[in-house]
Amino acid sequence: MGTGQSTEAADALQHMLDRYQERIRYYAQASQHNKRAYKTARYLAVVLGALVTLLASLSSAYFIRGTWLETGFDILTPLLAAGLAIVGGFSQNFQWGAAWSDMRIAAERLESERDRISVTPPDQIDAVRELALLDAMVLDETRGFFRLVGQIDNPRLSGGALWARPSSSSRV
Repeated sequence: MGTGQSTEAADALQHMLDRYQERIRYYAQASQHNKRAYKTARYLAVVLGALVTLLASLSSAYFIRGTWLETGFDILTPLLAAGLAIVGGFSQNFQWGAAWSDMRIAAERLESERDRISVTPPDQIDAVRELALLDAMVLDETRGFFRLVGQIDNPRLSGGALWARPSSSSRV
């Protein structure tokens, strides 16, 4: 009977650690995606902004007047300006910089909880409470993300907590 409980506790521990690892992997990958998008948008904004300024200046130069370059610059300058506006709009709407940091912080927080659980003896872990904590952390991150992008209009997500966090005094 004692071995059955120990095996069940070990199985529950492994299940929890697998769930944590799955969520950590998700947040780490999402963080990398947001980091790439953020950096790409920033680089594009700088390059496109500089090109628009350069082409606008060159198109007004005396030696360009009446040549094919004048026509090319007259067409290319507003196209690049539109591209800059598009990049800025996407960057503002998707908030890649803030999402990058939030996702990375969520992954770090989950890693610390996973580490705490992994060093706790299996028979001292309350699997239900620990999984509820994991679900609460993921739900909090999801709420935060949708607040960040201004998309919370579901009262279940924007209202009170659906999962109550265990109190710190009940932690093992």
